[in-house]
Amino acid sequence: MLEQFEKVGKDALAELEEVTDLTALEDYRIKYLGRKGQIIQMLSQIGKLPPEQKPRAGQLANKTKKEVAAAFELLKKTLLQSQEQTGELIDITLPGIPVDIGKTHVIMQTLSELLEIFGRMGFAVAYGPEVEDEWHNFEALNINADHPARDPFDCFYIDDNTLLRSHTSPVQIRVMETTKPPIRIIAPGRVYRPDTVDATHMYMFHQLEALVVDEDVSMVDMKTAIEQFIHAFFGPDTKWRFRPSFFPFTEPSAEVDLLLADKSGKENWVEMGGCGMVDPNVFDAVGIDNEKYTGWAFGFGVERLAMRKYGITDIRLLFENDLRFLEQF
Repeated sequence: MLEQFEKVGKDALAELEEVTDLTALEDYRIKYLGRKGQIIQMLSQIGKLPPEQKPRAGQLANKTKKEVAAAFELLKKTLLQSQEQTGELIDITLPGIPVDIGKTHVIMQTLSELLEIFGRMGFAVAYGPEVEDEWHNFEALNINADHPARDPFDCFYIDDNTLLRSHTSPVQIRVMETTKPPIRIIAPGRVYRPDTVDATHMYMFHQLEALVVDEDVSMVDMKTAIEQFIHAFFGPDTKWRFRPSFFPFTEPSAEVDLLLADKSGKENWVEMGGCGMVDPNVFDAVGIDNEKYTGWAFGFGVERLAMRKYGITDIRLLFENDLRFLEQF
């Protein structure tokens, strides 16, 4: 048995001389110094020897283990130093690899700018549910049951009385139901209509609604606020106009048009949204005295504003998540 111990030690040291890389060195460690390695197995056999041989065997086994372990550690240190000297040098002063960092979507950029502009004008921000009932989405806004806007083909109905809101005007109703005048709010949010998708239409888009209710509010106040907004958002030289129109919830009503130039430089009047004085029937629906208070409101499409400001010709580009397009903003 003692001869076997000596042989294991000699074989281990001899084999170590043949190891030339760290991978082979790890295989060597497992073979001789691992839990099931030959050196450990040798130590476990000492207990099977006769009592008179155990002291000598223990001394020989421990000596062999120390010699093999010391030789192993020395070679490992040598191989690691050699690898460091021959490895690829890294210049830590060189610039790192660029990492793409996300940024705010152009629609959210536009919304943030709109909220900032109207915040400076003294408007508070109000939000409402995207799933609405017919009372808030239609009836309280003076949109009768036979109005074409309530046709199932023009709305995403969930049941007979519930739908995805088709505009942000229901937020006006919810605010007026719970807040006494004076009221001065804007209401941004998503709206849904089953339109055929093309360059200018999408079945989901964003609107920004505004509402002011107070004593002696007039069309002049509305015109001033819209003009301030247009000049702040599009530039102080932007030309715009009111064009007579009709909406069930405002009387009188108007469309807001901007004079914008296309790529060829030709100027055209482009519709931006609708506005008008709040219809007395709307005040009656929410319990506001229409003899004491007047109000005005407008609604603009956020995508439409972004497209006009940045020269985007197709609304679908805003929703396709093409980085080549989005990285431009």
